[in-house]
Amino acid sequence: MLILVTYDVNVSSPEGAKRLRRVAKECQNYGQRVQNSVFECVVNEAQFVVLKSKLKKLIDNNLDSIRFYRLGKNWESHLESFGKITSFNPMNELII
Repeated sequence: MLILVTYDVNVSSPEGAKRLRRVAKECQNYGQRVQNSVFECVVNEAQFVVLKSKLKKLIDNNLDSIRFYRLGKNWESHLESFGKITSFNPMNELII
């Protein structure tokens, strides 16, 4: 399933900047960045539980927020994009 992860981390302190980098790095382990604080992650249920748990531990609940959007298996019919496209379809074959 495709999960959209969005986050807002308060970076008014050095600790906040550190949390922001850690959140972004963890999201990169599961998907691709499509905007500054937005990641598309193709995960199964178990991976999703682990990802949520890891991200919850990284943020300050009083200053930061994370949102998860489940787009499901038919996510392509729910996605509309305009402008510069810098991402790839994670369900297609990838040749490196």
